[in-house]
Amino acid sequence: MCCCGPCAMYRRSALDLLLDQYETQFFRGKPSDFGEDRHLTILMLKAGFRTEYVPDAIAATVVPHSLGPYLRQQLRWARSTFRDTFLALRLLPELDGYLTLDVIGQNLGPLLLALSSLAALAQLLIGGSIPWWTGLTIAAMTMVRCSVAALRARELRFLGFSLHTPINIFLLLPLKAYALFTLS
Repeated sequence: MCCCGPCAMYRRSALDLLLDQYETQFFRGKPSDFGEDRHLTILMLKAGFRTEYVPDAIAATVVPHSLGPYLRQQLRWARSTFRDTFLALRLLPELDGYLTLDVIGQNLGPLLLALSSLAALAQLLIGGSIPWWTGLTIAAMTMVRCSVAALRARELRFLGFSLHTPINIFLLLPLKAYALFTLS
């Protein structure tokens, strides 16, 4: 659903067809300058082109080395995900099943994770402990998402993304909530 900038390649003929739409991105009546790679992917899919994952592709990119730049990057990405999901909703019936599942998962997954985390916090505050099934629910949601990605990509290493869950709960979920409320 998002061909990341440093790893993406496009046919020039396809890009030429969409260049005007790509260069004049607007969201809620204002020029938009975040999530270019996700937006271009959506435009390509809307135009009837397809995306393809190439597991042995290698690309170099610049990554954040400290928390501040990392959080700014994640805020841009969260805004892009929300914004372009609104644009992509019309596409869902036409997409392949995995892409539809991915779009739903990228948006409902954090919501369900946030609700589960808030339920665990409420249980801790009210009852003094967190029931085992709350942790199991969070672990199951994480493993399902990572397993689908691992099966689809045929890469067992994708299961390792489940280790990202504590960072997601305590750092990225609040950031995603902020991104949703500050989309404009």
